[in-house]
Order: sequence, then structure tokens, then C-alpha cells
Amino acid sequence: MEVWQGAVLGILQGITEWLPISSEGQGMIAMINWLGIPPADAFSFSISLHLGTMMAVLIRFRHEFRGIVREIDSKLTRTVVVSTFFTGVTGIPFYLLFKESFTGGKQSTVLIGLLLVLTGLLLRFRGTASRGTKDMTLLDMAVLGLVQGFSILPGVSRSGTTLTVLLMRGIRQEDALMISFIISVPAVLGAIVLDGSIGALPLLTAAAMLVSSFIVGYLTMDLMIRFAKDVSFSRFCMALGLLTLILALSL
Repeated sequence: MEVWQGAVLGILQGITEWLPISSEGQGMIAMINWLGIPPADAFSFSISLHLGTMMAVLIRFRHEFRGIVREIDSKLTRTVVVSTFFTGVTGIPFYLLFKESFTGGKQSTVLIGLLLVLTGLLLRFRGTASRGTKDMTLLDMAVLGLVQGFSILPGVSRSGTTLTVLLMRGIRQEDALMISFIISVPAVLGAIVLDGSIGALPLLTAAAMLVSSFIVGYLTMDLMIRFAKDVSFSRFCMALGLLTLILALSL
């Protein structure tokens, strides 16, 4: 993999990370079909691509992370800790089981799109959600972590599954986005440590991937947050779901 190819993959990661279309799956497709990288290696490198977008989340929500460190008894801190634990419950076994054999997941992406559309329709009839971060229960946190763990599989969107669960549990749209972003950080760190493949990349290529995914990821994340503020609760969900279906069925 050359430096410019690493940069292109980083840009792809930055664009797709916040959309419910599985950035990991899209990265694998590009590496396998464009660069001819074996599926197992593409799986590992697609995990490494998340480091840049993880840094974007840390910068964008630096005040929230500072509060998590300072206020260990806060509800947000508890949400991060509990959801991260349960992410490991599902994520680690699936990583170990499917690392050598799982190469894609168009069906799962279509399913996520349908679930997002369904969520939007249900919310349209059920009214506006009123629960915030402080209202989350241990069950909310556990379910959130369990579904996030499934996103270790290429084709299963982390943002799509976590956002769907939070919305269905009645969490307000802006809070749902913020929580989904924040809990991605320990999940990404855990996946990178577990896989340990980032050191296999040439230094300049790894740097190009990191910088491009960070810059593009930060910019697109801000666009997503602004978009969420300007549209209705149910329309936001249905728009993401339809986009997911269109992109999945066009691949």
C-alpha cells in the first residue's frame, strides 16, 4: 500500500464513519477489490483506519471527555464504562470467530437501513423522545454495549446500530448522537489493541491514513451534528435509513 492509497482510504473512512453504512465494510471492499489485499489483512487494516476518526471524536468532545475523567460518578461516565464492558462481551468473541472468515455483510447493512427507517416511522407515531443522558438506565447501557460489539463485523454499522438502539429507547436525538460518538472511543481503542496490526503498516502510509481520516472525519462529524439539529427526530432517522439502503443496494 502506497502513501497516497493510504490517504484515499483515510478519506473514505472519514466520510463513512458517521453514516450507518459500515465504514469498516467499505474499507474492506476498497482494500480487497482495489488493492488486492487478502480479506484477513483488509479486516485488520480497516480496524486501524478508525484511529484517525477516534481522534476526531476526542477533539470534538474534549469537554465531555474531560468531565468523564473528573466526575467518575457521573451518568455519562457510567454509560461509557458499562457500555464498553458489554461491547467486549459480544465484540471479542465475534472478532476471534470471524477474523479469518468474515469478508463482508451487504445483508446486514440493508437490515440496519430498514431498522432505521422503521425507527423513524415508529417515532413519528410515538411523538418526540424526552429522555436524555441522565435518564439512561443500566439496561439501556448494557443493550447499547451489546449491539455496539456486533459492529466488529464488517458490514455491521456501529453508528447505525447504536443510534437505532438509543432512539428506540427514547433518548433525544442530539444526546443519542453524542453518546454514540463518545462510546466509540474505548471500543476503537480496544479493537486496535486486540488486533495489533497497525504496526504492520509502513510509517508514512499509516500517517497518511491517520491524518486524512482525522481531518475528513472531524469535518463530516460536525456536518452530521448540524444536520441533526435542523431536521425532525423521525425524519433524521428515516433519511439515514434510506441513504443506507440506497448505498447498500448500489454496491
